[in-house]
Amino acid sequence: MPERSPPQPGFSAAPHGDGPRHARFGPGPWEGRAPMFTVRPRTVRQYTGSGTAAESNARYRQLVARGTTELPVVFDLPTQRGHDSDDPTGHGQVGRAGVAVDSLDDMRVLFAGIPLDRVSTSMAVNAPAGVLLLLYQLAAEEQGARPEGLAGAVHNDVLTEYVARGRWIFPPRPSLRLAADVFTYCRAQLPQWNPLSISGVSMAEAGASPAQEIAFTLAGGFEYVRAAVACGMDVDDFASRLSFSFAPRGTVREEVATLRAAHRIWARVLSERFGARSPAPWMPVRRAVRGLATVLGRTRSQEPDVTTGAASAAVGRAVTRRTDDVEAAAMELIGQVEDLGGAVAAVEQGFQRDAIARNAHRHRPDADEPYELAYPGRAIEQHQAERLAKLRAWRSADRVDDALVAVRKAAGGSDNVLYPMKQALASGATVGEVCDALRQVWGTYETGVVASAAASAGAL
Repeated sequence: MPERSPPQPGFSAAPHGDGPRHARFGPGPWEGRAPMFTVRPRTVRQYTGSGTAAESNARYRQLVARGTTELPVVFDLPTQRGHDSDDPTGHGQVGRAGVAVDSLDDMRVLFAGIPLDRVSTSMAVNAPAGVLLLLYQLAAEEQGARPEGLAGAVHNDVLTEYVARGRWIFPPRPSLRLAADVFTYCRAQLPQWNPLSISGVSMAEAGASPAQEIAFTLAGGFEYVRAAVACGMDVDDFASRLSFSFAPRGTVREEVATLRAAHRIWARVLSERFGARSPAPWMPVRRAVRGLATVLGRTRSQEPDVTTGAASAAVGRAVTRRTDDVEAAAMELIGQVEDLGGAVAAVEQGFQRDAIARNAHRHRPDADEPYELAYPGRAIEQHQAERLAKLRAWRSADRVDDALVAVRKAAGGSDNVLYPMKQALASGATVGEVCDALRQVWGTYETGVVASAAASAGAL
């Protein structure tokens, strides 16, 4: 585990003006630390992954040969929904806008020839994050890599799926339980792996206002922190492993105000409600949004286009007033979420989704441009279906069945489900089969309606 950063000077929670209680900051969290981007270039990540594992592997090998050490991987829609490529529900989506991964064999191909103990991999997947993480670990172990040497991150932000993206699998509460199992598994088995990246970008793209984006993103973050603390994790340890993505705004002032407001709220609530002690890791923002806004927002990532003129304008009174306004509006929304019982309870009642929809409707143009969706051919689907058929013919069906029974047993109890899931995947179970085993216990979720486990199993 990384060493806990010492408390930063100049931090206190105190009333500010006539508005809400604000966290006031003295020296920035970067002071007294390494010079960061003045001597070391910022990290640049480009989402990659499409088609088959072999096609994506060719691109990864090319990037690594050119010196890349950061590999962000995006998976196709069937994989993100926990379905195999030969499942009829994924027709037309296999290998589209992401790579298709159905089994350990696909993960082997995806990273063949890439030393996984010498790169950092970020996986853009939420609902089945634990399944894909285990496949990655198994592929790395086959290369001879030790789990403690694997570095990277998995998005694992399941609550955002219910609010803005729609790529969920299970109901909210078992989804949060699965996310928490990923937290504790990483702490025990993959100490260099960051188990959660929280995205406000999806909410902004769905039509959320700045205040809504901040409020619902941070409310989800607080729910994850509660889950981690309930599992016995240290709040400072856990918070240092989180990262956030916020959407870029139209002006530098708007971005500065948004990020500052988010930083204030996150730091204050972690300190006052959860007893966090170290402010340094309290608001790591992974997506760099216009360098000046990020710098003045007191976050970590930075773009190189910082100009003196913009900086002068950004620190003015207008930014301060806008920051206070956004923070007050966000805190009011967070209070409403908490009054409903927290982010999960609010999701179950459709609160965040409906609020964003109302805001988006207010800004909707009178008429939308017509468009057509382009679907790839069936070649990739056929390729993946053939691979799955060969896998099922080769593997031991009894061994897979026994392993899936263990997954269902853990899901129905309180044991961490990742351990039997890893055994099932190692025995040849597919992503869809492991997710189906969980569906049979936890049920499914369709826009606020939780299907029973029995009904879910009957629909498989």
